[in-house]
Amino acid sequence: MIMDRIALILTIIGGVNWGLVGIFKFDLVAYIFGGQTAAVSRVIYTLVALSALWCISLLFRDRIDAHENT
Repeated sequence: MIMDRIALILTIIGGVNWGLVGIFKFDLVAYIFGGQTAAVSRVIYTLVALSALWCISLLFRDRIDAHENT
């Protein structure tokens, strides 16, 4: 499903960004888009958060699909 792939990509981007913040104190999203409070940065942060919430469903989907196929 395309939504799953988009959510995973955005979640990976968020994870890499948090890794950079944790290791180097460098926020790549803020650097690229003009700071943490810039509108585009806030949109990116929000999309990453929504993607992470969407990915929670991936934890349970295999069980649901496997149960329906039996």
